[in-house]
Amino acid sequence: MTTGIDTNKLYSKIAELLHAARQSIVRNVNRTMVYTYYEIGRMIVEDEQHGKERAEYGKQVLEDLSLKLTQNFGKGFSIVNLRQMRAFYSTYSIQQTPSAEFEKLHFQLSWSHYLKLMRIENVDERSFYEIESASNNWSLRELQRQFDSALYERLSLSRDKKGIKQLSEEGQIIEKPIDLLKDPYILEFLDLPDQHHYTESDFEQALIDRLQYFLLELGKGFTFAGRQVRITIDEKHFKVDLVFFNRLLKCFIVIDLKIGELTHQDIGQMQMYVNYHDRFVKLPEENKTIGIILCKDKNRTLVEITLPENNDQIFASRYQTVLPDKQTFIQLLNQGDA
Repeated sequence: MTTGIDTNKLYSKIAELLHAARQSIVRNVNRTMVYTYYEIGRMIVEDEQHGKERAEYGKQVLEDLSLKLTQNFGKGFSIVNLRQMRAFYSTYSIQQTPSAEFEKLHFQLSWSHYLKLMRIENVDERSFYEIESASNNWSLRELQRQFDSALYERLSLSRDKKGIKQLSEEGQIIEKPIDLLKDPYILEFLDLPDQHHYTESDFEQALIDRLQYFLLELGKGFTFAGRQVRITIDEKHFKVDLVFFNRLLKCFIVIDLKIGELTHQDIGQMQMYVNYHDRFVKLPEENKTIGIILCKDKNRTLVEITLPENNDQIFASRYQTVLPDKQTFIQLLNQGDA
Protein backbone atom coordinates (compact mmCIF):
# COMPACT_ATOMS: atom_id res chain seq x y z
CA MET A 1 0.00 0.00 0.00
CA THR A 2 1.39 3.38 -1.02
CA THR A 3 1.01 6.39 1.24
CA GLY A 4 1.38 9.00 -1.47
CA ILE A 5 4.24 10.58 0.44
CA ASP A 6 7.16 11.69 -1.72
CA THR A 7 10.39 10.87 0.08
CA ASN A 8 12.69 11.66 -2.85
CA LYS A 9 13.86 15.00 -1.44
CA LEU A 10 14.50 13.51 1.99
CA TYR A 11 16.31 10.56 0.43
CA SER A 12 18.49 12.89 -1.67
CA LYS A 13 19.52 14.89 1.39
CA ILE A 14 20.37 11.76 3.39
CA ALA A 15 22.20 10.19 0.45
CA GLU A 16 24.27 13.37 0.01
CA LEU A 17 25.13 13.30 3.71
CA LEU A 18 26.17 9.64 3.56
CA HIS A 19 28.33 10.18 0.47
CA ALA A 20 30.07 13.11 2.18
CA ALA A 21 30.57 11.05 5.35
CA ARG A 22 32.07 8.15 3.42
CA GLN A 23 34.41 10.46 1.55
CA SER A 24 35.43 12.02 4.86
CA ILE A 25 36.10 8.57 6.33
CA VAL A 26 38.24 7.62 3.33
CA ARG A 27 40.21 10.87 3.60
CA ASN A 28 40.77 10.39 7.32
CA VAL A 29 41.83 6.76 6.83
CA ASN A 30 44.27 7.78 4.08
CA ARG A 31 45.64 10.61 6.20
CA THR A 32 46.11 8.34 9.22
CA MET A 33 47.85 5.78 7.06
CA VAL A 34 50.24 8.40 5.64
CA TYR A 35 51.09 9.74 9.11
CA THR A 36 51.63 6.17 10.31
CA TYR A 37 53.99 5.38 7.43
CA TYR A 38 55.87 8.58 8.16
CA GLU A 39 56.31 7.54 11.80
CA ILE A 40 57.41 4.03 10.78
CA GLY A 41 59.98 5.63 8.49
CA ARG A 42 61.21 7.84 11.33
CA MET A 43 61.59 4.87 13.67
CA ILE A 44 63.53 2.91 11.07
CA VAL A 45 65.87 5.81 10.35
CA GLU A 46 66.53 6.50 14.01
CA ASP A 47 67.14 2.82 14.70
CA GLU A 48 69.55 2.53 11.77
CA GLN A 49 71.50 5.56 12.95
CA HIS A 50 72.47 3.56 16.02
CA GLY A 51 73.84 0.69 13.95
CA LYS A 52 77.60 0.45 13.66
CA GLU A 53 77.69 -0.94 10.12
CA ARG A 54 74.81 1.03 8.70
CA ALA A 55 74.34 -0.58 5.28
CA GLU A 56 74.52 -4.16 6.53
CA TYR A 57 72.62 -3.34 9.72
CA GLY A 58 69.85 -1.52 7.83
CA LYS A 59 69.36 -4.41 5.42
CA GLN A 60 68.99 -6.89 8.28
CA VAL A 61 66.59 -4.60 10.14
CA LEU A 62 64.27 -4.33 7.13
CA GLU A 63 64.32 -8.07 6.49
CA ASP A 64 63.43 -8.90 10.10
CA LEU A 65 60.81 -6.14 10.31
CA SER A 66 59.17 -7.19 7.05
CA LEU A 67 58.86 -10.80 8.21
CA LYS A 68 57.41 -9.95 11.63
CA LEU A 69 55.05 -7.18 10.46
CA THR A 70 53.70 -9.31 7.62
CA GLN A 71 53.03 -12.21 9.99
CA ASN A 72 51.11 -10.01 12.43
CA PHE A 73 49.57 -7.26 10.26
CA GLY A 74 49.26 -8.83 6.81
CA LYS A 75 50.36 -7.47 3.44
CA GLY A 76 51.80 -4.03 2.91
CA PHE A 77 55.07 -4.40 4.80
CA SER A 78 57.41 -5.85 2.19
CA ILE A 79 61.04 -4.76 2.23
CA VAL A 80 60.29 -2.46 -0.73
CA ASN A 81 57.41 -0.80 1.15
CA LEU A 82 59.50 -0.33 4.27
CA ARG A 83 62.22 1.31 2.18
CA GLN A 84 59.58 3.65 0.77
CA MET A 85 58.46 4.59 4.28
CA ARG A 86 62.05 5.28 5.23
CA ALA A 87 62.49 7.42 2.11
CA PHE A 88 59.22 9.22 2.87
CA TYR A 89 60.46 10.29 6.28
CA SER A 90 63.85 11.32 4.90
CA THR A 91 62.16 13.40 2.20
CA TYR A 92 59.60 15.17 4.38
CA SER A 93 61.26 15.34 7.78
CA ILE A 94 61.80 18.78 9.36
CA GLN A 95 64.74 19.59 11.60
CA GLN A 96 62.73 19.84 14.81
CA THR A 97 62.15 17.72 17.86
CA PRO A 98 59.99 14.68 16.99
CA SER A 99 56.85 16.02 18.70
CA ALA A 100 57.13 19.49 17.23
CA GLU A 101 57.99 18.01 13.85
CA PHE A 102 54.88 15.83 13.79
CA GLU A 103 52.63 18.78 14.64
CA LYS A 104 53.99 20.80 11.72
CA LEU A 105 53.20 18.16 9.13
CA HIS A 106 50.01 18.49 7.11
CA PHE A 107 49.68 15.44 4.91
CA GLN A 108 46.51 15.83 2.84
CA LEU A 109 47.11 13.38 0.00
CA SER A 110 47.04 9.63 -0.41
CA TRP A 111 50.08 7.41 0.03
CA SER A 112 50.10 6.83 -3.74
CA HIS A 113 50.38 10.59 -4.31
CA TYR A 114 53.38 10.81 -1.99
CA LEU A 115 55.10 7.88 -3.70
CA LYS A 116 54.91 9.93 -6.90
CA LEU A 117 55.93 13.20 -5.24
CA MET A 118 59.00 11.63 -3.63
CA ARG A 119 60.39 10.93 -7.09
CA ILE A 120 60.46 14.67 -7.89
CA GLU A 121 63.99 15.75 -7.01
CA ASN A 122 63.46 19.52 -7.18
CA VAL A 123 62.15 20.48 -3.73
CA ASP A 124 60.31 23.59 -4.96
CA GLU A 125 58.69 21.67 -7.80
CA ARG A 126 57.66 18.87 -5.44
CA SER A 127 56.10 21.38 -3.05
CA PHE A 128 54.17 23.03 -5.90
CA TYR A 129 52.63 19.76 -7.07
CA GLU A 130 51.75 18.78 -3.51
CA ILE A 131 49.92 22.08 -2.93
CA GLU A 132 48.11 21.95 -6.27
CA SER A 133 47.12 18.29 -5.80
CA ALA A 134 45.53 19.09 -2.45
CA SER A 135 43.83 22.36 -3.43
CA ASN A 136 42.47 21.00 -6.73
CA ASN A 137 41.71 17.50 -5.47
CA TRP A 138 43.82 15.94 -8.23
CA SER A 139 43.66 12.19 -8.61
CA LEU A 140 46.98 10.37 -8.90
CA ARG A 141 46.38 10.14 -12.64
CA GLU A 142 45.83 13.89 -12.92
CA LEU A 143 48.95 14.60 -10.84
CA GLN A 144 50.96 12.41 -13.21
CA ARG A 145 49.43 14.15 -16.21
CA GLN A 146 50.18 17.65 -14.89
CA PHE A 147 53.74 16.61 -14.09
CA ASP A 148 54.21 15.07 -17.54
CA SER A 149 52.88 18.25 -19.13
CA ALA A 150 55.56 20.27 -17.27
CA LEU A 151 52.99 22.51 -15.57
CA TYR A 152 55.49 23.84 -13.01
CA GLU A 153 58.01 24.78 -15.69
CA ARG A 154 55.34 26.33 -17.94
CA LEU A 155 54.09 28.56 -15.14
CA SER A 156 57.62 29.37 -13.99
CA LEU A 157 58.66 30.63 -17.43
CA SER A 158 56.31 33.62 -17.11
CA ARG A 159 57.51 34.55 -13.60
CA ASP A 160 60.55 36.13 -12.02
CA LYS A 161 62.48 34.43 -9.20
CA LYS A 162 60.12 35.80 -6.58
CA GLY A 163 57.15 34.48 -8.53
CA ILE A 164 58.73 31.04 -8.93
CA LYS A 165 59.37 30.89 -5.18
CA GLN A 166 55.73 31.79 -4.58
CA LEU A 167 54.68 28.81 -6.70
CA SER A 168 56.56 26.45 -4.38
CA GLU A 169 55.18 28.06 -1.22
CA GLU A 170 51.57 28.86 -2.18
CA GLY A 171 50.86 27.09 -5.47
CA GLN A 172 49.25 28.96 -8.36
CA ILE A 173 47.65 32.16 -7.04
CA ILE A 174 45.16 33.84 -9.40
CA GLU A 175 45.04 37.59 -8.71
CA LYS A 176 45.36 39.14 -12.17
CA PRO A 177 44.80 37.94 -15.77
CA ILE A 178 48.43 37.01 -16.45
CA ASP A 179 48.36 34.60 -13.50
CA LEU A 180 45.99 32.17 -15.21
CA LEU A 181 47.84 31.98 -18.52
CA LYS A 182 50.02 29.15 -19.77
CA ASP A 183 52.22 29.11 -22.84
CA PRO A 184 51.92 26.57 -24.24
CA TYR A 185 48.70 24.83 -23.30
CA ILE A 186 49.09 21.06 -23.47
CA LEU A 187 46.14 19.33 -25.14
CA GLU A 188 47.40 15.78 -25.62
CA PHE A 189 44.04 14.42 -24.41
CA LEU A 190 42.44 15.53 -27.70
CA ASP A 191 44.15 12.71 -29.63
CA LEU A 192 45.09 15.13 -32.39
CA PRO A 193 48.73 14.31 -33.29
CA ASP A 194 50.94 17.19 -34.36
CA GLN A 195 51.11 16.08 -37.98
CA HIS A 196 47.44 15.16 -38.28
CA HIS A 197 45.32 17.41 -40.53
CA TYR A 198 42.29 18.86 -38.79
CA THR A 199 40.10 21.92 -39.14
CA GLU A 200 39.29 24.55 -36.54
CA SER A 201 35.83 22.97 -36.27
CA ASP A 202 37.46 19.60 -35.54
CA PHE A 203 39.65 21.29 -32.93
CA GLU A 204 36.68 22.96 -31.25
CA GLN A 205 34.59 19.77 -31.25
CA ALA A 206 37.46 17.79 -29.73
CA LEU A 207 37.71 20.36 -26.91
CA ILE A 208 33.97 20.18 -26.25
CA ASP A 209 34.01 16.37 -26.30
CA ARG A 210 36.72 16.43 -23.64
CA LEU A 211 35.59 19.56 -21.82
CA GLN A 212 36.40 18.16 -18.37
CA TYR A 213 40.04 17.68 -19.34
CA PHE A 214 40.18 21.08 -21.03
CA LEU A 215 38.87 22.77 -17.87
CA LEU A 216 41.61 21.05 -15.85
CA GLU A 217 44.21 22.33 -18.29
CA LEU A 218 42.76 25.87 -18.24
CA GLY A 219 43.22 25.88 -14.47
CA LYS A 220 41.45 27.27 -11.43
CA GLY A 221 38.04 28.89 -11.37
CA PHE A 222 36.86 28.22 -14.95
CA THR A 223 33.23 27.46 -15.73
CA PHE A 224 31.90 26.80 -19.23
CA ALA A 225 29.50 29.45 -20.60
CA GLY A 226 29.03 28.56 -24.27
CA ARG A 227 30.37 27.69 -27.72
CA GLN A 228 29.84 29.51 -31.01
CA VAL A 229 28.33 32.39 -29.06
CA ARG A 230 26.75 34.79 -31.55
CA ILE A 231 27.57 38.50 -31.57
CA THR A 232 25.49 40.86 -33.72
CA ILE A 233 26.81 44.27 -34.73
CA ASP A 234 24.74 46.32 -37.19
CA GLU A 235 23.02 43.21 -38.55
CA LYS A 236 26.37 41.47 -39.07
CA HIS A 237 26.83 38.24 -37.15
CA PHE A 238 30.03 36.90 -35.62
CA LYS A 239 30.60 33.81 -33.46
CA VAL A 240 33.02 33.41 -30.57
CA ASP A 241 34.44 29.88 -30.47
CA LEU A 242 34.33 29.35 -26.70
CA VAL A 243 33.24 31.46 -23.73
CA PHE A 244 34.06 30.75 -20.08
CA PHE A 245 33.64 32.62 -16.81
CA ASN A 246 36.37 32.67 -14.20
CA ARG A 247 35.05 32.77 -10.63
CA LEU A 248 38.37 33.91 -9.15
CA LEU A 249 38.88 36.89 -11.45
CA LYS A 250 35.11 37.46 -11.78
CA CYS A 251 35.24 37.98 -15.52
CA PHE A 252 34.37 36.39 -18.85
CA ILE A 253 37.10 34.57 -20.78
CA VAL A 254 36.56 34.44 -24.54
CA ILE A 255 38.72 31.97 -26.47
CA ASP A 256 39.36 31.93 -30.19
CA LEU A 257 40.93 28.87 -31.82
CA LYS A 258 43.49 29.11 -34.62
CA ILE A 259 45.14 26.02 -36.10
CA GLY A 260 47.78 28.02 -37.95
CA GLU A 261 50.10 30.92 -37.23
CA LEU A 262 48.58 33.95 -35.55
CA THR A 263 47.93 37.07 -37.70
CA HIS A 264 47.27 40.68 -36.75
CA GLN A 265 43.73 40.24 -38.13
CA ASP A 266 43.15 37.51 -35.54
CA ILE A 267 44.21 39.88 -32.78
CA GLY A 268 41.91 42.61 -34.12
CA GLN A 269 39.00 40.19 -34.18
CA MET A 270 39.65 39.20 -30.57
CA GLN A 271 39.76 42.88 -29.60
CA MET A 272 36.25 43.22 -31.02
CA TYR A 273 35.00 40.17 -29.08
CA VAL A 274 36.45 41.52 -25.84
CA ASN A 275 35.04 45.02 -26.34
CA TYR A 276 31.60 43.62 -27.15
CA HIS A 277 31.50 41.52 -23.97
CA ASP A 278 32.70 44.46 -21.88
CA ARG A 279 30.03 46.79 -23.25
CA PHE A 280 27.02 44.53 -23.71
CA VAL A 281 27.45 41.31 -21.71
CA LYS A 282 29.36 41.77 -18.46
CA LEU A 283 27.61 43.11 -15.38
CA PRO A 284 28.78 46.35 -13.70
CA GLU A 285 30.22 44.45 -10.73
CA GLU A 286 32.23 42.09 -12.96
CA ASN A 287 35.77 42.75 -14.17
CA LYS A 288 36.95 43.36 -17.71
CA THR A 289 36.74 40.50 -20.19
CA ILE A 290 39.89 38.55 -21.04
CA GLY A 291 40.56 37.24 -24.53
CA ILE A 292 42.83 34.28 -25.22
CA ILE A 293 43.79 33.25 -28.74
CA LEU A 294 44.91 29.62 -28.82
CA CYS A 295 47.15 29.19 -31.84
CA LYS A 296 49.55 26.64 -33.24
CA ASP A 297 52.29 29.24 -33.62
CA LYS A 298 52.80 32.94 -33.04
CA ASN A 299 55.25 35.74 -33.68
CA ARG A 300 55.87 37.41 -30.32
CA THR A 301 56.96 40.69 -31.92
CA LEU A 302 53.79 40.84 -34.01
CA VAL A 303 51.66 40.30 -30.91
CA GLU A 304 53.51 42.96 -28.91
CA ILE A 305 53.29 45.58 -31.69
CA THR A 306 49.62 44.93 -32.44
CA LEU A 307 48.48 45.16 -28.82
CA PRO A 308 48.70 48.28 -26.61
CA GLU A 309 51.75 48.54 -24.35
CA ASN A 310 49.63 48.40 -21.22
CA ASN A 311 47.58 45.43 -22.49
CA ASP A 312 46.14 43.26 -19.74
CA GLN A 313 43.10 41.83 -21.55
CA ILE A 314 44.19 40.04 -24.72
CA PHE A 315 46.74 37.24 -24.82
CA ALA A 316 48.01 34.79 -27.40
CA SER A 317 49.16 31.36 -26.27
CA ARG A 318 50.43 28.43 -28.25
CA TYR A 319 49.03 24.95 -27.84
CA GLN A 320 50.57 21.51 -28.27
CA THR A 321 48.67 18.30 -28.96
CA VAL A 322 51.40 16.03 -27.64
CA LEU A 323 53.10 15.94 -24.25
CA PRO A 324 56.18 18.17 -24.25
CA ASP A 325 59.79 17.27 -23.69
CA LYS A 326 59.98 18.26 -20.03
CA GLN A 327 63.75 18.65 -20.24
CA THR A 328 63.32 21.42 -22.83
CA PHE A 329 61.33 23.55 -20.37
CA ILE A 330 63.91 22.90 -17.64
CA GLN A 331 66.67 24.11 -19.97
CA LEU A 332 64.66 27.26 -20.78
CA LEU A 333 64.29 27.96 -17.06
CA ASN A 334 68.01 27.46 -16.50
CA GLN A 335 68.78 29.86 -19.36
CA GLY A 336 66.67 32.47 -17.62
CA ASP A 337 68.77 32.08 -14.47
CA ALA A 338 72.02 32.46 -16.35
